[in-house]
Amino acid sequence: MNTNQEKHKVEGERQPKDQTKLRTSRWLWLRRSPALLDPLRRLFEDPKRLIEPYVKDGQVVADLGCGSGYYTLALAELVGSAGKIYAIDLDEKAIRALAKKAEKGGYRNIEAQAVSAANVSFIKDKSVDFVLANGLLCSMASNRQSAVKEIKRILKSTGKAYISLGFGPPLGFVDEAEWETILEGFRVEHGGSYKEKWAVVSLKKE
Repeated sequence: MNTNQEKHKVEGERQPKDQTKLRTSRWLWLRRSPALLDPLRRLFEDPKRLIEPYVKDGQVVADLGCGSGYYTLALAELVGSAGKIYAIDLDEKAIRALAKKAEKGGYRNIEAQAVSAANVSFIKDKSVDFVLANGLLCSMASNRQSAVKEIKRILKSTGKAYISLGFGPPLGFVDEAEWETILEGFRVEHGGSYKEKWAVVSLKKE
């Protein structure tokens, strides 16, 4: 029995609620909409519209929680052949789907890895111009602070990150207090309220 199972067993009455929360969040975030629905999704969620203000030709970008690449391909087009995209997702199937899309579309500037955003040690310190963490933290049952530390580690001093939450509890894992704590570690440039559930941030000046 692992530590989490022992914890649930001891807490007794909290077990059903915690397990339901975990199952619901996994269903929402790991069972993403199929790629064939992407054209329909673009009618109300244009990927370039969100990221274009922050991404330029030749930049290095990390797409954390990239899924099958809905935003990744748009990012790859914006940075061009001189730029690079690190596409990170724990779901191996999603990464394989992204790799197929990249190959079919002739994208040569995407490095896709099936790893946790809490440990992207293969990305060098202060090497990334823009981090996209769209719906990432609220889908992580654990190691959220590690993911935040990794965002800070890889960002350039002039870099920016777009961090957003899809849902708060009980559907997601990040409540208002945690959201505020996360943002306290950055300089908030746009957004930031828990009602909005998104923020564009940069590193605090040392």
